[in-house]
Amino acid sequence: MSVFNKSNKIIITCNKWLAPALRNEVIALGFDVDRVFQTGVELTGTVKDCIRLNLNLRCASQVMYALKTFICNDPNELHRNLVQIPWETMIQPDGYFSVISNVFHPTISTNLFANLRVKDAIVDRMREVTGKRPSTGSELSGAVVYLFWKNDEAEIFLDTSGDSLARHGYRKLPGKAPMLEALAAATILSTKWDRFTPFINPMCGSGTLAIEAALIATKSTPGLFRNNYAFMHLIGYDPSVYEKEKSVIEDQVRPLPSIKIIASDLSKEAIKVAKINAAVAGVEDLIDFQVCDFESTVLPTNMEGAIVMFNPEYGERLGEEIELEKTYARMGDFLKNKCKGSTGYIFTGNLELAKKIRLKPSRRIEFLNAKIDCRLLEYEMYAGTKRVDKAAL
Repeated sequence: MSVFNKSNKIIITCNKWLAPALRNEVIALGFDVDRVFQTGVELTGTVKDCIRLNLNLRCASQVMYALKTFICNDPNELHRNLVQIPWETMIQPDGYFSVISNVFHPTISTNLFANLRVKDAIVDRMREVTGKRPSTGSELSGAVVYLFWKNDEAEIFLDTSGDSLARHGYRKLPGKAPMLEALAAATILSTKWDRFTPFINPMCGSGTLAIEAALIATKSTPGLFRNNYAFMHLIGYDPSVYEKEKSVIEDQVRPLPSIKIIASDLSKEAIKVAKINAAVAGVEDLIDFQVCDFESTVLPTNMEGAIVMFNPEYGERLGEEIELEKTYARMGDFLKNKCKGSTGYIFTGNLELAKKIRLKPSRRIEFLNAKIDCRLLEYEMYAGTKRVDKAAL
């Protein structure tokens, strides 16, 4: 039976701490989640289901379809197990495939050696059964096989994504220290934004947060910006299934001409880059770009329910950190004095600097930016005095 119609375990990976947002995305698509772990979620489905997941998910990295789990104690045992899998029913005999892996076993000193043993097993099987052998390489442009091997347990998957889904495909100019698109989407999805009230992103840099906000609000999914996935290179792939799913995500895009998304930055070059990226994403007309210091950002008259989101620098050297103390204090003053009625968010990897904001966060949401432990700090900026219901005390 084709993997496109056979149900099996699916693992969707993501960057550390994005799993809660990813879980909500998967459930919103109508799937049941079997398990949530720190770097992904597990569910059950077919490769046909993987097509839908690949086109819709904002927070994911890879969508993996499981083939086999087995006990493995050395590279030879790995080869013996993998050569038994009917690769000729999944990979074209004269096609192309690549192998990626994560291996934690004392007999393997480098993942490249494990990749080679996987390639050998697939080629040996294909040559024996079909008399032909597919070509292989490091480019993730064809079929992709993924090996996870830890201690004495190994699992082999079809990676149905290929290149990472975490990069959404519209960012042609990254700018200085850009936030990964999947991380930006996850932070926005973790806020209280209703997708209709204003979204303000001072100190916007290359514009990733503002662009992701516009894409989320208009229901524009990452599948709109990509036309090659690893599932397209598997035997049994039906282009009409993909085209149908592509039509669905195209039809669900909603125009929101009245939405107010503001992105400001002191750097003219940063705003130039942000505009280019927004144009590629098709949302330039939805974003009000402003060149100014963040305190001079022109805000909507009514800030009730608005979201104000900062992603400031964290400071890596002493001189930078001292200067940033003033910036963090100014951010706190800006939220307190100019953003009444809104909910403010500051994403930072420096919790010492965060103390300079001088506001008490209502929530602290954990994230990881590259290898930096970060927090998304939430601040409720009440329009008046916060009322306390004494009867409820």
